[in-house]
Amino acid sequence: MLSRPRRNRRTPAIRGMVRETSLSLDNLIYPYFVVDGKDQNIPIASLPGLSRFSEDNLLRDIDEAMELGLRSFVLFPAVDDSLKDKTATYSYADENFYLRIIRAVKERFPESSIMSDVAMDPYSSDGHDGLVEDGKILNDETLPILEKMSVAQAQAGIDIIGPSDMMDGRVEAIRDALDDEGFEEVAIMSYTAKYASAYYGPFRDALDSAPKSGDKKTYQMDPANKYEALREAHADAEEGADYLMVKPALCYLDIIHLLKNETDLPITAYNVSGEYAMLKAAAQNGWLDYEKAMPEMLLSIRRAGADGILTYFAKEYAQMMRDNKL
Repeated sequence: MLSRPRRNRRTPAIRGMVRETSLSLDNLIYPYFVVDGKDQNIPIASLPGLSRFSEDNLLRDIDEAMELGLRSFVLFPAVDDSLKDKTATYSYADENFYLRIIRAVKERFPESSIMSDVAMDPYSSDGHDGLVEDGKILNDETLPILEKMSVAQAQAGIDIIGPSDMMDGRVEAIRDALDDEGFEEVAIMSYTAKYASAYYGPFRDALDSAPKSGDKKTYQMDPANKYEALREAHADAEEGADYLMVKPALCYLDIIHLLKNETDLPITAYNVSGEYAMLKAAAQNGWLDYEKAMPEMLLSIRRAGADGILTYFAKEYAQMMRDNKL
């Protein structure tokens, strides 16, 4: 045999030399769930090892994460029902604890990169990403609310706006609103191909943000569709997005690869709560070796073409790197 591929796998040094894909901490974005109050560290049952943090505990945890080498974080607010209404007015209110926490994080860690969440569902009494009227999610009427939310977050110091709502035209509306207020340098990481997935359950538990009626299939993408993602990607790019996100990641590796090959913008992928919970449950039952399966999962997302990965595994991955387990 003239061709023996195994020659390139013979030793760790040789395998390392020809390795095609690398994953570093610079590729990882660590999500946090935040709540109002003090000394709050509320475990999330469906996300083992994760908690909702108040500002004081969040700052301590980010400090630990940055000591491990992580620099990019995304914050999601768990808002009390008493503060929710149909038009999500609390999302841009001066007293919003989420905006206060953003300011505190940027003051304590100015070198960090902080990404926000822009959608109505954390603040909406209807639990939908857009404005609901007579059971219908209204697209154009939602956009001014998203604009106000985005400007308020930029004023608080956010680095990257993350519109997760999937309303048509929202990237352009947000970009124009930010530019009009002098925030030309604030970036937009658009949830470009966000699918109507069954893998979001633990996230909705963490934020108590499930729809009060109906579902999100009229605005999130059909899992059966692949090339529709290109239409969304080209639209977001033309409207001023700086990054394009695919969500979820594992069942949509082909979409990550497609957008990486067909667009010029950096691609991010959200390794979502259900994907995290599945692996944690399998490992806890002894069905999978967690320290081998978790890095393999992240590497697969990176290999598909993701430049950045939002993942609840980020801190544990960083700890494994520190301990020379990778």
